[in-house]
Amino acid sequence: MDLAIRILRRAGVAEDKYDCYSVVEGPVVALFVAYGQGAVTGAGPVDLYAGPEAFEEEHLRRTGRAALPAGRPLPGVVGALRTGRDRTLRYDYGTLPEFRRRVLEAVRGVPRGQLRPVEWLGAEAGVPGATTAELLEAVRSGPAPVLIPVHRLSDEDGRLVDCGLPTGLVERLRAHESIDEERLGRFAAAGTHYLGSGTTRIFCYPTCAHARRITDRHRVPFGSVAAARGAGYRPCLSCRPVAA
Repeated sequence: MDLAIRILRRAGVAEDKYDCYSVVEGPVVALFVAYGQGAVTGAGPVDLYAGPEAFEEEHLRRTGRAALPAGRPLPGVVGALRTGRDRTLRYDYGTLPEFRRRVLEAVRGVPRGQLRPVEWLGAEAGVPGATTAELLEAVRSGPAPVLIPVHRLSDEDGRLVDCGLPTGLVERLRAHESIDEERLGRFAAAGTHYLGSGTTRIFCYPTCAHARRITDRHRVPFGSVAAARGAGYRPCLSCRPVAA
């Protein structure tokens, strides 16, 4: 444990008055990850900061609490970065409005290796009337990009959107998760936003795990939810395409 943290504890300073942080190596990028009271309070790619002091200053400005270096990361963070699944982690969203918290929790629901259009977030978060601009603003306000997988958002054609991370990093994260940009480009060029299975009569987003298992002979392309439903297809219960 860092000396500064030991001193604070011996002085009787309550743990809710400060946070700890560690540098955690991920398969694509290293992150500063701050935490307190068992929850992630902030995170960001190391490369985006001039150094630890810059991260500490940004954390203090955002949360009002100092972030002190610690030797061990919060349990679960290393596994979340390795597997791309963060469901065991808790996040402290601080003073973020309820709308933004709900949007960020919806982002957490996008599985590794899959994409969802930004508009999908509205229904998933229970705010179907939200505009794309409002949803993206909520996404960019999150305290822990990469851990919260904002790189798994796209427009309806699977193309990158402004999620708050550098384009190059988003491309690297998506490549690491084996998201096939060339395949998505072919679907977009053909006007295909959903894929149906001729055997199950279910339609999905193209990156859904179920859609990737549809063989070429049974793959049925659709340009809209209305077209898929009109052909007698049901929405996938996993990727929930009707949310868009």
